[in-house]
Amino acid sequence: MKAAEGDRLLMHGRTVGQEDRTARIVEVLGAEGGPPYRVRFDDGHETLVSPGPDSVVEPRAAVPGRGR
Repeated sequence: MKAAEGDRLLMHGRTVGQEDRTARIVEVLGAEGGPPYRVRFDDGHETLVSPGPDSVVEPRAAVPGRGR
């Protein structure tokens, strides 16, 4: 998995009833775009994540209204 600042991280819910979560990647801490990532959720909460196989990076260019 590779990402850049400004990309969106989509984390799928792992159990029934758990909603998907999205966050904006604000800092890439791994080598060559790899995890861990510092992310910011819509509510302003920031945390470090090392996404699992249930996560998808959506490049900033793919997010409507955002260009690289």
